[in-house]
Amino acid sequence: MKIAIINGPNLNLLGKREPDIYGTVSFEEYFDSLKRKYPAVDLHYFQSNVEGELINELQRVGFDYDGIIFNPGGYTHTSVAIGDAVAAIKTPVIEVHISNVHAREDFRKHSFVTDKAAGSIIGLGLDGYEFALEWFLDK
Repeated sequence: MKIAIINGPNLNLLGKREPDIYGTVSFEEYFDSLKRKYPAVDLHYFQSNVEGELINELQRVGFDYDGIIFNPGGYTHTSVAIGDAVAAIKTPVIEVHISNVHAREDFRKHSFVTDKAAGSIIGLGLDGYEFALEWFLDK
């Protein structure tokens, strides 16, 4: 099974950025632990702060992979183009957010991705990525 994890803007700062919200573990450390825990899964990781690069990556993996775990970061609430990219690909997408976006600022309550994704996992910290991976494995 081939699964891509795609993270959007500022998620490269996990472990440093707002640790009270996002924790103290970097995503690279977390990703390494997922690879160790799921050695039979072909896991790929991509992160960008650039909207177009995220769209390019969704299109690159969106027809050949078995699943995409996608945290669009702040683009969740602003990017029609990212929502359109998720709708345009065949690979199912699980939208993941580390924090509970519905308990934060009002503008974070709208997602251009949610209605195009197979599902969403919100507010469960980094564990949300593993829950999404488990969903793909059980599917």
